[in-house]
Amino acid sequence: MMYCKNCGAEMNENAVACMSCGFAKGNGEKFCANCGQPINPGAAICTSCGAAVKAAVAANGEQKSKLTAVLLAFFLGGIGIHDFYLGYTKWGIIKIVLTVCTGVGGSIWALIDFIRLLTGSISTDANGVELKKEF
Repeated sequence: MMYCKNCGAEMNENAVACMSCGFAKGNGEKFCANCGQPINPGAAICTSCGAAVKAAVAANGEQKSKLTAVLLAFFLGGIGIHDFYLGYTKWGIIKIVLTVCTGVGGSIWALIDFIRLLTGSISTDANGVELKKEF
């Protein structure tokens, strides 16, 4: 079992979002995903169970750029290029199919992702690594 990092509620490991607060799995910084206990802001480990709180930087030592993701979402978001860049391949394919089939479906979704990237609602890549803030 795991816990929501935003509200601390118990979550099924296969869930994509918390049923209590609606945050996507892995998003939030208030509670430990391993034990559900409150954590200190900016902490590297949970003081209750010792689990790592923040995902380590990618193996090659580089984080994905938030600016690049924002620009890709704005200019090429309708075909999901920003999703591929962030590692969300399934969502990128869905947006390509929506755009080909409907002409605008993926574009509307890309606009929403663009806004979510700007507001910080999307702040990690598919591996949970924090995006590099350049603006």
